[in-house]
Amino acid sequence: MSTWNKNIYRSVILASFLGIIILMLFGISQVLSYLNTGADRSSMLHLKLENNQVYLPKVIWKDTINPGRPIEKQTLYDIEKDYLNAWYVRQVAYQTYDTLGVDDYYTTKARQRITEPIAVNKTNGVAIHSTTINHNLLLDFYSADGQLAVLTDKNVREYQRIYKEDQLLLETEIISDYKVLLLLEDGFWRIRHLIKEEAQTIKDTINTERLVKIKEDKIYIEDSGFQIKGINYYPQKTPWDMFGDDFDSNIIEQDFDIIKTIGLNTVRVFLQYEDFGKATVKEEKLQKLQQVLDQAEAKNLKVVITLFDFYGDYSVLDWTLTHRHAEQIVNRFRTHKAIVAWDIKNEPNLDFESRGKENVLAWLGEMARQIKQFDPNHLVTIGWSDIESASLLMDEVDFVSFHYYENIDDFEDLYVSMSSQIDKPIVLQEFGLSSSRGFWNPLGASEKEQAEYYTQFREITQKQNIHYLFWTLYDFDNVPTDVAGNLPWRKHKQKYFGVIDVEGNRKEASKFIRD
Repeated sequence: MSTWNKNIYRSVILASFLGIIILMLFGISQVLSYLNTGADRSSMLHLKLENNQVYLPKVIWKDTINPGRPIEKQTLYDIEKDYLNAWYVRQVAYQTYDTLGVDDYYTTKARQRITEPIAVNKTNGVAIHSTTINHNLLLDFYSADGQLAVLTDKNVREYQRIYKEDQLLLETEIISDYKVLLLLEDGFWRIRHLIKEEAQTIKDTINTERLVKIKEDKIYIEDSGFQIKGINYYPQKTPWDMFGDDFDSNIIEQDFDIIKTIGLNTVRVFLQYEDFGKATVKEEKLQKLQQVLDQAEAKNLKVVITLFDFYGDYSVLDWTLTHRHAEQIVNRFRTHKAIVAWDIKNEPNLDFESRGKENVLAWLGEMARQIKQFDPNHLVTIGWSDIESASLLMDEVDFVSFHYYENIDDFEDLYVSMSSQIDKPIVLQEFGLSSSRGFWNPLGASEKEQAEYYTQFREITQKQNIHYLFWTLYDFDNVPTDVAGNLPWRKHKQKYFGVIDVEGNRKEASKFIRD
């Protein structure tokens, strides 16, 4: 009987414990439900836009003088912020059919002008990928009660791609003027009216007066012809992390002495998009780049700066962030005499398959135009990974750059064929041979074969008068996985492209440069 009572007590205790757990879980769920009351998806997007810079076209206030009530600085900031967010959520909606956030930045009637065409587009499988490049704002009216503002947005440069069932139908750029009426509701400046006044086909005007110029298919610096004979450069101890925590200007200065001594006149360096701060470029990185450029100038070396290394988005909605990144760097050094060119992106054609060729090319073309506006003094190029891609966007760049790591015996014929179709200077921006013979690469080239390779290339570059930058100065102890992947034989090969070994000894291949 006592055993029976014990089992009853145990059952009661277990049931009570389970009941308490269930009540606790129910209580927690009710609290979470209460805390999330009113937190709709629209508000959540608003918080995201408040806390993250996701849309940064160039904005210039042309006129903020209001004849009635003077506008407060904070109010002007709030209007600009909400106005740009309104553009962003509308562009997201037209691209994805998702109107998340539209309620926050448009009044009821204005929303209909967005949701109705989106419904039609969705039915027809049409999606619009778009962005604005710049906004020039004038304050036409600000009400005495601080609840209404009227703006004119002039010469808005817009880029659009229109797709039907993932097939590109139209790609266009236009310049438009807008009249905008905004109302202050629930703490948001919401668009009541957004009226396009006029539009025109875009026509770029580019200043051709530069510190570095192209004349008759040749590169000129200070009115003297310039033949690029250079090298792709990383310090030996910090490859692919030149501007990181271990940045050492003394080492770079010593390396520049070596580069100058062996008869070269140009170095190519790489700036990683995320490392430099993406849309908000880090001042410490700019100061390090300043030191590199100043040291190059002191050594009478020219510099090709490759921007956007390890960048791979290209989506239209990301454009304005990359524009602000380029603007901060290029504007900072637009008058520096060490720079010969801005190289927009290293080997972007490798992203064609994963990111879409039309996306990559559209971004590159627009970025070329942006950089030319930021800096009218230096040249612009793109570093294609192969000779077949060299002619892409030829009209957007000042000189054509390509890389070559294939059979050297085929190079001259391929180069002659390509150059006959291009009426601009051509730079062999990367080439080289790894002396990687060893356990992981038993059939690789020896140091002697590497030297023979460079000797053969020297004869071709002299014969065809080719601008070149070879890969690279040093052998490296370590190669990041992000660069060469996890396979040991690929990493091993990447370590031995230098003409100076890890002990600091000049390999036989270094002689071809001095000669």
